[in-house]
Amino acid sequence: MRPVFPFSAIVGQDEMKLALLLVAVDPSIGGVMVFGDRGTGKSTAVRALAGLLPPMKVVAGCRYGCDPQANGARCDECQARAVSGGHTKTALAPVPVVDLPLGATEDRVVGALDLEKALTTGEKAFEPGLLARAHRGFLYVDEVNLLEDHLVDLLLDAAATGENVVEREGVSIRHPSRFVLVGSGNPEEGELRPQLLDRFGLAVDVRTPTVIATRIDVIKRRDAFDRDPVAFMTHWHKADAKVRRHLEKARARLDALVVSDEVLERAATLCSQLGTDGLRGELTLLRTSRAMAAYDGDEAVTLTHLRRIAPMALRHRLRRNVLDDAGSTTRVERAIAELWGDVVGGR
Repeated sequence: MRPVFPFSAIVGQDEMKLALLLVAVDPSIGGVMVFGDRGTGKSTAVRALAGLLPPMKVVAGCRYGCDPQANGARCDECQARAVSGGHTKTALAPVPVVDLPLGATEDRVVGALDLEKALTTGEKAFEPGLLARAHRGFLYVDEVNLLEDHLVDLLLDAAATGENVVEREGVSIRHPSRFVLVGSGNPEEGELRPQLLDRFGLAVDVRTPTVIATRIDVIKRRDAFDRDPVAFMTHWHKADAKVRRHLEKARARLDALVVSDEVLERAATLCSQLGTDGLRGELTLLRTSRAMAAYDGDEAVTLTHLRRIAPMALRHRLRRNVLDDAGSTTRVERAIAELWGDVVGGR
């Protein structure tokens, strides 16, 4: 198994790490888009996340990793077994973190006819693609802004419906495909289609560190990992285990948290002030602030949680204003100051 740089060993980039942890607490937030310079730890953080996630329960032998307790969101085989009343064996499996390369073909993404089985046995069998492998996990696309349009359309369809439908070569397959989409890219190399950008719950900016001590720390840790990955991972094992336990506790307390009408009103007012399209902004603020409260170990969602996560939930949802040359983060923070300047503490 290829060594993976530990999540806890990543220096800085706190907003990116927090965003990834929050969607791990509540996948319904809808994914993370990471904008930033090359070589700033974007892909490293996403791949390191896999080492933090506790194993999930799956139907034993299912090619799609179906949830034994999911009603309706199963593949055809698991659904038929459930309807017939057959016994369902379960197993534990790691949460998938799947890379979607820019050069991937449509067949590799959605799946295709298993040619080897077709030629040897004459059977028309389906070979699942990356969308199947990513079910109940994370699908990572580096340089997502350079992804071919037809692949973007496939991702949009799967993200909207939560399933993948393949109709080709005499094969008709429908299987669940619910995943957290994580993308990264440099805006200077190309714009991301608005339809896809809107599917990301959170958006964060990462920049090359300017503090010399931070740059040196990054270099030293990366060099130590490259020289002896096993020793480096062993050194950071306890720190990662601590984050994993914290994540599990946050997931356990998430459903018990209630968002008050006051917090919802503040969220709606903020979105209205910023002129965001649709209601996805409010919904993302609701889910992310709840995940933030769960991760902090608090018993209720407060305006403090909402303040903290608002920039990452809204910065990519703003319309361009030709009369305002301020960045999107600045506009969100300015609106928060204007609307909530009287709010103090955890009210």
